[in-house]
Amino acid sequence: MAADSLNRLAAEVVTCRRCPRLVEWREEAASKPPARFAGQAYWARPLPGWGDPAARVLLVGLAPAAHGGNRTGRLFTGDRSGDFLFASLHRTGFVNQPTSTAVSDGLAARDLFVSAVVRCAPPANKPLPEERSSCLPFLVREVELLPDLRVIVALGGYAWDGVLRALAAPCPIASPRAVFGHLAEASAGRYSLVGSYHPSQQNTFTRRLTPAMLDAVMLRARRLAGLG
Repeated sequence: MAADSLNRLAAEVVTCRRCPRLVEWREEAASKPPARFAGQAYWARPLPGWGDPAARVLLVGLAPAAHGGNRTGRLFTGDRSGDFLFASLHRTGFVNQPTSTAVSDGLAARDLFVSAVVRCAPPANKPLPEERSSCLPFLVREVELLPDLRVIVALGGYAWDGVLRALAAPCPIASPRAVFGHLAEASAGRYSLVGSYHPSQQNTFTRRLTPAMLDAVMLRARRLAGLG
């Protein structure tokens, strides 16, 4: 079953120590938390994807946040980007609640799986090319293990590029020069790729990305996936 295979992959992801720089950084962030998280136990390990094994839509980000997913143990949970994202996912019918602060908070996804190109929090949110290459096989395998997957949403240009790289081997890209943009689209075999600006504070505070803009991406993903 897809759920069992994804669980086995997740167990492999969380024990990964392939990238010394990322291992050092994720553990250093956990040992020196900001005052607002003082005393909290950090996850401080790589993060697997999570969500509905029957998902038709895959959402891909860059990497965990040092004091978000690296703290809570779930991608986008417990950081400002996630606050913005989960509100949109709730409005567009992909999750059961508009906020997520901890793995135990009751959040559940429907028709959606959430992942990232890189699984450890990188310094300055900038993974090295070799770190991306080491992590990318995890994304490739997640795609392969989602039997109903039809649409991939890339949050930001880094995720867009990472997804295209992940799909290049099993699925020749129909648009090899596909350029990232908000609501940009490309196709790769049976998958449709949709781009969105990343819900970082840099984008949301400046209103480069608004709630309506992110909702438009997720609603487009629903339609492409045949979810209405």
